[in-house]
Amino acid sequence: MESQLPFLLLIAFVFLFFIVIPQSRRNKKEKNFLNNLKRGDRIITKSGLHARVIEFDNKNNTCIVETMAGKLKIEKAAISVEMSTKLNV
Repeated sequence: MESQLPFLLLIAFVFLFFIVIPQSRRNKKEKNFLNNLKRGDRIITKSGLHARVIEFDNKNNTCIVETMAGKLKIEKAAISVEMSTKLNV
């Protein structure tokens, strides 16, 4: 049993280092991105819809976006952080 302890600690460290820490950084980056959105920003939703933000409803955590087809009300969580940041560069 004693010989397995270093191996278990190594597995725990690898799990923490490669899974937990990067996920928390990604969550922090996504939260920061969504909090800094403003009217007129171009976004891409997780389903691939390209749009421009025209209004926010912080009470319901939604926003109204304008597409070429018209206006849509979407959840803020549906906005793709990775694709939208590449679009705004």
